[in-house]
Order: sequence, then structure tokens, then C-alpha cells
Amino acid sequence: MPTSLEDQRFAQRSATAFHPISAADRTAMAGLRAIVEPHKGSLRGTAARAPFDAIMDHVAAPEGVTFEAGTVGGIPGWWSKPEGAQPDAVILHIHGGWFNWGSAKAYRNLVGHLAMHAGAFAFSPDYRLAPEHPFPAAPEDVRNCYAGLIEVGYKKIAVTGDSAGGTLALGLLVSLKASPVNNAVVPAAGVALSPVTDLSLSGASWTTRAAADPYFIRLQAAELVRSYLNGADPNDPAASPLRADLTGLPPIRVHVGDDEVLLDDSVCFVDRALAAGVDAQLDVWEGMVHGFPGSVGQLSASLLALQQIGSFLSERFTQTTAER
Repeated sequence: MPTSLEDQRFAQRSATAFHPISAADRTAMAGLRAIVEPHKGSLRGTAARAPFDAIMDHVAAPEGVTFEAGTVGGIPGWWSKPEGAQPDAVILHIHGGWFNWGSAKAYRNLVGHLAMHAGAFAFSPDYRLAPEHPFPAAPEDVRNCYAGLIEVGYKKIAVTGDSAGGTLALGLLVSLKASPVNNAVVPAAGVALSPVTDLSLSGASWTTRAAADPYFIRLQAAELVRSYLNGADPNDPAASPLRADLTGLPPIRVHVGDDEVLLDDSVCFVDRALAAGVDAQLDVWEGMVHGFPGSVGQLSASLLALQQIGSFLSERFTQTTAER
């Protein structure tokens, strides 16, 4: 059960699963905080790309998954190919990095875990990054990649993403509703891990979780978002999924840590999705911070989240086959 009055609000939400932290994870998180909090807010600009990739390179490698570089829809990236995967299903995973950092290669292990648990191949594109390529370059690249997966022959496609990649994943699902591509293959599902759904950074958790979040501060995030938008309106629905018309989206699951400044970006998005009639669920993980699924092998919550996401995607792939 939720352990505070603050968190009891999640228990009262029919479409929210609140996951209490285990004693072992609480101890592990204390150790993690001791390491990262002295550097809170320090990753800035393009100079942060190398250290950010180094962090993601340390995600434990999944067993039984091979990786290879590839190109889909003209966009380079990396394939994650688990043993025994379904031959006709694929995950399009869009990596994080505040629109300015990150690479498909650095994210390959995290994507490999998602692919392994879902029993499907996954492709992660190296979409163009800001500031060299500001909005709408990244959304254009992920749309081209989705179309490329259809050209390859995939009939069952799930769209997933983490952080800024979650923003792009949700934005892609919105854009596909009005795209001719969507008439060929309707997305089977969407999963977002701690997405940035509101680029105006107006969520209450930027204040309520400011002390709890060991990674980000508002000034840092605002600089990165400004670099990405390059003068575009942060309330443009094409940039901020929270502002978009969410009717007609496929089933969506959103996972977020309770100790994130981005918590309300997830809460508010799922609220709006539910109001639009979408099959949506929010999973809130007590004591967890941004990117916690990447700590698989160190946190039990990481493995549980990956298993739940994998089961959801596998079920959606199966249901998509039955519906065709």
C-alpha cells in the first residue's frame, strides 16, 4: 500500500498501479543517490553526450540477445534480436536524452531487455539531435522509421520510448492517426517510460519532486528543451503530447518513478488519455528515479517493470494477430 498521504492519491485512481518499494531497493537507491546527487543538474549541452552515453553503456547486457547496426526508413540505428522472437512483430523504441543526447548503440542493452521480455525484435533509431537539428527533425525521423518497418514487411508494430524518447513515441502515435501510413499498419500498443509530455515544464512535480529527484533541475531542463524547440511553441501539440487530441490512440502504458520531477507529465497525460477513451494505465514506482528500468540487475523494481512491459507488449501482439 502507499506509504504516505501524498502517495495515497495513486491508490484511489482506478487506472493507476502503485508499486511500493522493497527494503532492498530502498537501500540500493540510497547508494545510488549518494553517487549521483553531487552532480545533479550538471549535464548541459552537447558536452554531455559522451558522459550520458557512458552511463547508458553500463546497463547490464541481456542474455540471449544479439545486436547489430542497421538502417530502417533511411534512419540508422541498432537492432536488438532476442532468441525465439516472434517473426512478424517488432518494437520501435525511441531512446531518451532530452532531445540533445543519446544514441541507439548506447541504449542497446536497455532496448534488448524490452525486446527479450516482449519476445520480439526491436529497432532503435538514431534520430537527429538538437541543437544541430531542432524540432521537428526528430519527429520526422521516427515517422520515417515507422514507415520503414512497414516497408520491411512488419504487420505488428509497438512504439515505445523513454524520457524524451517517450515524448517522441507518444507524438508518433498521435501523428499516425492522420497519416496514410497508419492505414497500412495500425500500432499495436504504446509504452512510455517517464515521458516529457509537457515541454512548457508546467507540471506541479517540478516543484513537489524538486528535492527528491537526484538528476534534474528545472533550469537544466529548460535549456535543453529550448535547444530542441529553437523558437517553436512548447504548447504545440506536435511537440507536447499532453496538448494533443488523444482520441483513437492504441492501448498505452506509462511507467514513472515517484521521485521524478517528470511525475506529473505522466499523471496528466494518462488522465487526458483516459478522458479521451484510450485504454491507458499509469504505473508509479515508489522511491524510483528517472531511468530506473536501466538499473536491471541492481533493483528488483527494474526487472518487475521490464517484465510487466514485456507481458503487455506480448499480449498486444497476440491480440493484434487475433483481430486481423
